[in-house]
This record gives sequence, C-alpha cells and structure tokens, in this order.
Amino acid sequence: MSVVKSSLSEANLKLVGEALQGALVDLVDLSLVAKQVHWNIVGPRFRSVHLQLDEVVATARQHSDTVAERASAIGVTPDGRSATVAATSAIGTVHNGWIKDVEAVQVLVDALGAVVTRMRERVEATADPDPVTQDVLIQVTADLEKHAWMFQAESA
Repeated sequence: MSVVKSSLSEANLKLVGEALQGALVDLVDLSLVAKQVHWNIVGPRFRSVHLQLDEVVATARQHSDTVAERASAIGVTPDGRSATVAATSAIGTVHNGWIKDVEAVQVLVDALGAVVTRMRERVEATADPDPVTQDVLIQVTADLEKHAWMFQAESA
C-alpha cells in the first residue's frame, strides 16, 4: 500500500526507487564508516584527517536525508535500517581498533571511490525516467567527488 501517489509510471518508479534506495544505503554506510575511522584514527596527521572525516560525515548525513525524502515524495518508502545497510552497501568493512592516519585516508579513498562509482551509475539510470531525482543524485555525486579528490590528494 502506498499513501503517496507518484506521477511516474510503475516501471520508472521501480527504477528510480531502486536508485534512491541504493544511494541512501551507501550514504548511511559512508557516514558510519567515516565516523568509525574518525573515532579511531591515530598518527601525525590525526587532527587534519580527523576534521576532514567530520566533513564527510556531515555531507553523507545531509544527503541521506535529502535522498530519503525524495524517495518518500515519489511514493517509495526509504529503508535505512542497519540490516539493510549491512546487506547492500558498496563499502567494505573497517576493522575494529586504532587506524593509522595513512590507512584511514586509504579507507576513505576506497569508500568514496565505491560510492561515487555507484552514484554515477544512478545518475545515468535516472536521466530519462526522473530528471528531478537525477538532479538530486548529481549534487550528491559532486559533493562526494570533492571529498574523494581531497582524500586522494591526502594520500599522494
């Protein structure tokens, strides 16, 4: 049962809903991974990377809310439950314990790379069925690519 009716066709709604759900999962997991690394980073670059991680968390949290609300607006119920995130995220796991600053940067390079790759696929997939959702995903991707660039520069 859906109480919110969409102007999209059933086929387009399914495709766009899957894109938004995937984006939500990746953003929620990105915020969790970045926070886990943030709490456990050690090393000479602790402070600068620690602060940079908070920026990623803030971006991921802000965009996860926007993505979830876009899904709701078109009649798709967003699912950000931990089990769903764990089962479907593109991001690998982060080990427990202290994380050297160099390793922390690489964890974020990898995580952002995985999420950006999937976001770009979603941008392409939503171009025709729903340009409004595509616009949301373009902004998410742009912000994540900026973080990816900064972490890549950090690891050079």
